[in-house]
Amino acid sequence: MVSSPHEAMHRIFQDHPGLFSRVSEVLGIDFAPPTSVTVLPTDLTEARPLERRVDTLLRLETEDDEPLLLAVEAQGKKDPDKPASWAYYASYLLTKYRLQPLLLVVCQDRATAEWAARPVSFGPPQWPLLTLRPLVAGPHNMPVLTDPAEVRKDLALATLSAITHVRHRDIGAILKAVTTVLRDTPHPIADPIVELIAQGLGKHPAAELWRNLVAVDLSFYKSYISEEIRDEGRTEGEMRRAAKDVLTVLKARGIHVPHQVRERITNCDDPEVLDQWLIRAATAPTAEEIFADE
Repeated sequence: MVSSPHEAMHRIFQDHPGLFSRVSEVLGIDFAPPTSVTVLPTDLTEARPLERRVDTLLRLETEDDEPLLLAVEAQGKKDPDKPASWAYYASYLLTKYRLQPLLLVVCQDRATAEWAARPVSFGPPQWPLLTLRPLVAGPHNMPVLTDPAEVRKDLALATLSAITHVRHRDIGAILKAVTTVLRDTPHPIADPIVELIAQGLGKHPAAELWRNLVAVDLSFYKSYISEEIRDEGRTEGEMRRAAKDVLTVLKARGIHVPHQVRERITNCDDPEVLDQWLIRAATAPTAEEIFADE
């Protein structure tokens, strides 16, 4: 499973393009709701060997008959080179598509979000040529949704909220509210959300909490992560049974098993090693002898 918060923070707008309307509403910016959305190629590379790629690029058709280009960038940390790249994206998109571009930066870290939101001017200070002003969504301005009723109103926004609030003290309540709603959500909608949140949480401690909630609350789902969790559970169960078999043979033979030996056996997660110990347990004169030659 890809465990990349970067992917989740922008890919959610590909899977749920209408989410931008809710995000812009939360940010207090008035954009006409899109009437249709087109996912565009993200490659902004020129003929010269200089590769530039925006994370997600959408063309939003609106009721105002003024299409909008929405570039979504996931930003994990402060990067002094990024504003220049973002300015390039805006200029390139305007030149290529002849449509007004807008940049939305999604962050999981408050300091990074506040850095990304600062206007950056290019050109001499006495007469700046242009000013970059991206919209930013992050833990400082995304809603904290711990009520299943609020989650049910907009699952896409709740998903983005969970991803951006990965470090929030109430992340457990946030994730629990999501799984509560997903229990009665159709599989084609629920399963991608399970995966997006798993991606978005990455290697943060909340990721393990999410895996446990999926395993318990959504045990009937056949999504990639839930299948992976159940496979891991089966493997762990097999390891426990194999370790128990080694201890049972030693006990049946009247062999004393010291605490350190018992702990080493029960903590082993290698099935081949456990099989070897089981064979030795049938003839070893002492419990320590099953570790011979290791």
